[in-house]
Formats: sequence, C-alpha cells, structure tokens
Amino acid sequence: MFGDQNIYFTTATIHKWLNLFEKDKYKDVLISSLRQLIQDERLYVYAFVVMPNHLHIIWSENIRKTKETVKASFFKFTSKQFLKELKQTNPVLLKKFYVDKNDRKYQFWQRGSLDIEIYSEKIFEQKLNYIHNNPLQSKWNLAERPVDYKYSSAKFYEEGIDEFGILTSYYLI
Repeated sequence: MFGDQNIYFTTATIHKWLNLFEKDKYKDVLISSLRQLIQDERLYVYAFVVMPNHLHIIWSENIRKTKETVKASFFKFTSKQFLKELKQTNPVLLKKFYVDKNDRKYQFWQRGSLDIEIYSEKIFEQKLNYIHNNPLQSKWNLAERPVDYKYSSAKFYEEGIDEFGILTSYYLI
C-alpha cells in the first residue's frame, strides 16, 4: 500500500484462453471501460498491456467512490459489450464462449484472476517491466520495442505519451 491506496497487479484471462483481443475493437472495449471508471473517479490505472488473450494491469480503486468493486464493474461491463458485439458481428466466435450456467449463458473472463498487491517501488518496477516486455516475448512477437505496441502503457513511461488518456503516473502518488 502506498499512501491510502492498495495498488494491485492483476492478470485477467479470456475464458478458455481464446484470442479475443486479436482484433482492436475488443481491446478498445477494455480501454473504454477503464476510461469510464476513471471518469467516474472509481479507478486509477498506472500501467497496462492488452495481449491477444489476457490483460495485465496495475491499478487501484478509489474506495470512497465505489459500491461494487471496480474489478466486478469492469468484468461485467466488458462482458456485456463483448456479448453485444459478437452477437452482431461474429456469432461463430460467440458460440465458443457458451457455458449454459444458471447465472449466464456466456462467459468471457476466466474465474480467479491473479491479483498481487504492489507494496514497494521495487515490486512496481518488476511488474511494470514485465507488462511492457510482454508483447516482445517470442510466443507473441507483437512488437520489436515496448513503445511500438499500441495497447500498452510503455509509451507513457518512456515518452510521456498517454494515447488513451487513462494513465496516472505511479511516481506521482
């Protein structure tokens, strides 16, 4: 915890490890959801990367402004948007998310996302480097340099550019 905030590194994975985020429109759903939560003063985002089938993010919630947890709101909103988009544009892909459970017919996020509390600058830097280098891994090979990958906070930390308008500098808290 820094100051009065608990800061977490979270990894959230798409159900069945499906590569939903290969298309930018689904990545943009994530960004839009984060932007709305920030505008509602419920969330701070310090770093992120959107990979083809998962998301890494360092964030904290504004406890004073929330009834439902930010994470629950984020997963609920993005799932509704994915469902709406897939019904309209890709019913074949939508079928892959079919689960037929009592509380839902489709599931987009795997249960049990990984949450690690960031309790020191050293841990923050370790997770930040992991996030920014994730697109460069040979498994993904999405960019040659961290700043070249659009759906990441690398450009913000290396060049001061927040293309999506969602980031708060960790070093200013």
